[in-house]
Amino acid sequence: MSEARSGTSAPTVLRMILGRRLQEMRIGSGASLEDAAKALRVKTLTIRRLEKAEVPLKPLYVEKLLETFGAARQEIDEFVDLAEQANKPGWWHSYRDAVPSWFTAYVSLETGAKTLRTYEPQYVTGLLQTPGYAHAVLRGGLPNGSEEELARRVELRLRRQSLLERENAPTLWVVMEEAVLHRTVGGPQVMREQIERLLDVSELAHVSLDIVPFTAGAHIGACAPFTYFRFEEPELPDIVYSELLSAAVYFDQRADVVSHLEAHSRMALQTSSEDSKALLNRMRKEYS
Repeated sequence: MSEARSGTSAPTVLRMILGRRLQEMRIGSGASLEDAAKALRVKTLTIRRLEKAEVPLKPLYVEKLLETFGAARQEIDEFVDLAEQANKPGWWHSYRDAVPSWFTAYVSLETGAKTLRTYEPQYVTGLLQTPGYAHAVLRGGLPNGSEEELARRVELRLRRQSLLERENAPTLWVVMEEAVLHRTVGGPQVMREQIERLLDVSELAHVSLDIVPFTAGAHIGACAPFTYFRFEEPELPDIVYSELLSAAVYFDQRADVVSHLEAHSRMALQTSSEDSKALLNRMRKEYS
């Protein structure tokens, strides 16, 4: 079982790890879904949902299952302790009033990932937005929202950015379209500040920023924005998140993940970090 590192494994991510480990232990013991369901006196669907981390891991369920699988007492106790940790709400739980339910999983994945690769065709990615830019973007998507609601969403977005400053910060590779820089969000001053922020973070060792120029023409990634997550824990698969107007899709099937990863790599080949910085400097002057 992988060790859960405080501050690294977010609750939802930890639950995914434990769900997969629970499945491995069941299969390793030779028990079927039906056997596990019989031990708990539940339906097989409940076992499937536990293993897929779709529901909290009840300590009593976990203990009974591990006993059924023949696990040692120490391993059972350790697993139960981790299950209790996984059921604790993450720091973002206090913002559940400000974000849709399908986005809370994203924040957990973002917090627990060791590598993030993102593609943005319309706006600067949230992890790199300035307060002014974030306010303008969120106001545009929430035209009828109250100032209080808007402030809560901006606060969450800015708080998420702290992961880039922590000691074990993940690597972030952003690919975005040149169109992002020409879309005047919040006015010239806001755009100038945002571009300066991009220039600053592009100097960080764990952040890469590539801007696909207009001259690249049509390319494979001209589609919806997406984010790719890779985790340190071997139990977790790579995951891709893609956002729609009022929902989101999480891909974990290998073929889907690979297609997005290849698209991201191909888009990055359309430019270079030097060209991207030169473009940012030119656009900063335009907004002066």
